[in-house]
Amino acid sequence: MSRYERVPSPDATTVFEYHDLTPPTPRDVYEARSVVSQYLPKTPLVRSEALSDRLDADVYLKREDTLPTGAFKVRGGMNLVSRLPAEFRDPGLIAASTGNHGQSVAYAGREFDVPVVIAVPTDANPDKVAAMEALGARVEHHGEEYDDAREWAESRAASEGYRYVHSANEPHLIAGVGTAGLEVLEDRPDVDTLVCPVGGGSSAAGYCLTVGAIGDANVVGVQATGADAMYRGFHEGHLDSQASAETTAEGIASRVPFALTMEVLRDRLHDMRRVTDEAIEDALELLFREDHVLAEGASAAAVAAALDMGDDLAGRTVVLQLSGRNVDTRKFLRIVGE
Repeated sequence: MSRYERVPSPDATTVFEYHDLTPPTPRDVYEARSVVSQYLPKTPLVRSEALSDRLDADVYLKREDTLPTGAFKVRGGMNLVSRLPAEFRDPGLIAASTGNHGQSVAYAGREFDVPVVIAVPTDANPDKVAAMEALGARVEHHGEEYDDAREWAESRAASEGYRYVHSANEPHLIAGVGTAGLEVLEDRPDVDTLVCPVGGGSSAAGYCLTVGAIGDANVVGVQATGADAMYRGFHEGHLDSQASAETTAEGIASRVPFALTMEVLRDRLHDMRRVTDEAIEDALELLFREDHVLAEGASAAAVAAALDMGDDLAGRTVVLQLSGRNVDTRKFLRIVGE
């Protein structure tokens, strides 16, 4: 079995000699679309009458929740695994995830017949764990937080020769998720502002390379106040990790800023904002009651940020990324229950 060495990393995560930290370009996104469009459907861009009325703007929801895994990350997984070198196909892939990244890697592994191991924290969303297992992945529970699971996966990649699929420091992953931005530009070339949730920042980076760089629109990222490592790194100019990441929106819970996505964001992102968990839960309920959309907390964070921006969006064409629908059933019922 091949062994690959860890190399010095610009952030607090592990990267291996096969990781390329060269930022992708819009051209890479166009190349990724030739792969992604073969395997995944274009997702709808749907006008929200309720949010348009509330914000006095033309507001559209980019429904990434309609993808097969219920989240945007599968775009990146398909692009990356389609290009997997032959030496990794036997040992397979390993990744750490709170759910959506793991489902993406599992789905792509199944499509390209590559074995997959996913490390998750002990309290991972059970619905997401079941979905990963249904896609054929072996799921391993390690640690109380996502970053505990990540560190275990990185160690196993070093010792066992798996191809470690980083959740953000992967140019092919970023280019793949960026294909959603090309779809936005095709449907609404007049978009002024796009708001998307930020965990590791792959989605925001993808939109920066497309809606930002090509469409000249403002791309705004949003984090939860209790898990704002990328927010702090973006505004303060560092890649320092935090002691914890506490938010009801597990899809954007990470205490480590990632080098590759941060480089793209610092070049192209218009702004990074924060919202409270209370605002996220209110937005989740609003989406369900007024737009009849089942969204997870990360998706609702984009809506919460737009509501917080208020008059700044009046009269503009606004796109909000609904990054996924994989909300924990018990959490959802608690939020929307009478």
